[in-house]
Amino acid sequence: MPREEFKAKMVRVHFSQKDQWDGKPLHEAIVSVCLELGLAGATVYRGLEGFGFSAHIHHASLWPPSDDPPITVTIIDREEQIARLLPRLDAMVSEGIVAISDVEVVYYTSDVSGQQ
Repeated sequence: MPREEFKAKMVRVHFSQKDQWDGKPLHEAIVSVCLELGLAGATVYRGLEGFGFSAHIHHASLWPPSDDPPITVTIIDREEQIARLLPRLDAMVSEGIVAISDVEVVYYTSDVSGQQ
């Protein structure tokens, strides 16, 4: 199975599900921007529980029902691609955390030729 190794950046954006940008949920808007910019990908996670600087606990529960669980969007790509994304996140995230880390990527791909 072909693989590639390279240095990259990982961006994790933490906010709550109620956050919006331009009339739609913030996580959807961030994923759309990542797609528009041609980034390698983005994954959205809904958290069970968390809190931020406000010390207000956000949780996903069935009882009592909660419509404001914590959300994390994770994006991994090469540094130059992430550099294009950051100004857009600055404009979109009004309350939350953007964490940026250096990562080592091992990227596996399937061999489309059918050879091993």
